Amino acid sequence: MTTEQQKDDLLWKTAKKRAAFKWQIISYLIVNAFLVAIWFYSSFTVGEAHYFWPIWPILGWGVGLAFSYADAYHSNQFFSAEKEYEKLKKGE
Repeated sequence: MTTEQQKDDLLWKTAKKRAAFKWQIISYLIVNAFLVAIWFYSSFTVGEAHYFWPIWPILGWGVGLAFSYADAYHSNQFFSAEKEYEKLKKGE
C-alpha cells in the first residue's frame, strides 16, 4: 500500500467519524428534547414544577458526545501514531 493510499484511507476514516458524529448530535437533540417534553408535560399538569430528571441523560450522553467530538475532530493531532513514532525515533 502506497503512502497516497494510506492518506486516502485515513481521510476516509476521518470523514466517516465526522459524519457519524453529526448523526449522534441529531439523535442527542431529538431524544433529549423528547425527554424534556415528557418532564414538562408530566410536571406542570400537576400545577408545580418537579425535579428536572432529564439532566442525567443529558449530562451522561453529553460526556460520550464530547469524546466522540474529540475523536472525530482532534484525534489526528493528539493521538497520532506518526508523531509517537517520530518521538521514539528521536529518542524522546
